[in-house]
Amino acid sequence: MSDSNTTDFTNPSTFILLGIPGLEVAHVWISIPFCTMYIIAILGNFTILFIVSMEPSLHVAMYYFLCMLAITDLVLSTSILPKMLSIFWFNAREINFSACLTQMYFVAMAFDHYVAICDPLRHSTILTNPVVIKISLAVVLHGGMLALCHPFLVRQWPYCRTNLISHSYCEHMAVVKLACADIRVSSYYSLSVALLVTALDVSFIAVSYIQILRAIFSLPTKDARLKTFGTCSSHLCSILAFYIPALFSFLTHRFGQNVPLHFHILMANMYLLVLPMLNPIIYGVRTPQIRDRLL
Repeated sequence: MSDSNTTDFTNPSTFILLGIPGLEVAHVWISIPFCTMYIIAILGNFTILFIVSMEPSLHVAMYYFLCMLAITDLVLSTSILPKMLSIFWFNAREINFSACLTQMYFVAMAFDHYVAICDPLRHSTILTNPVVIKISLAVVLHGGMLALCHPFLVRQWPYCRTNLISHSYCEHMAVVKLACADIRVSSYYSLSVALLVTALDVSFIAVSYIQILRAIFSLPTKDARLKTFGTCSSHLCSILAFYIPALFSFLTHRFGQNVPLHFHILMANMYLLVLPMLNPIIYGVRTPQIRDRLL
């Protein structure tokens, strides 16, 4: 492995991921919960895909969106976790420049996908298959186009300071900060997309939950209201578990100079690891049609 930390290069062939700076001695211990979450995410999401594909009665809108969510979870966690674990276990810190851009693309794309999928998931009982196909294409194209700009901009910058990335994966701003150029375009674009997507998603979520709460309070019995409210609460918690750490990570790059680096990186990992593990439980195991076939 090359340790050329400060060399003159404008197009590095590799970057070096440092993992979680300040917690290097704890990398092996940190890897245990990370690996556990990854295994649960892989098994849970593949189980959902298998059950839905094998059961014709589940070939309806709600379960199509559930499969899209499972695929998003698998792509997101698999794009970062194996490399992260190789850093923790084998000190294999080098990552190819193209692989780094690929990681960045999938992380950015997943940020847009989660609520774009989860929002129609709540209304899927009134969606026909042609509408599902159109929504699915819109989600993929919308997220793909927004995310594509991140690696495109990163590829344009010259890198002449260092190829050391103080992170456990190729997070957009962690890479951009290595450029020896004016990176305000990347910084403003990343922040604008994060705030715009979040604002739109929060608006849709608020409207959805207003309608849901109205429906809950119109239910005839207290038990029915409590059961439905509990289900909606778990869905809302899963969304918050993604967006709170994600926004914290984005905003810390701009305004959180006093936040310890290791804490920032841990939070940046949480929103990429926790939700792929929780989604199969919240949207899968707690769904009677899937739970009955699983048991």
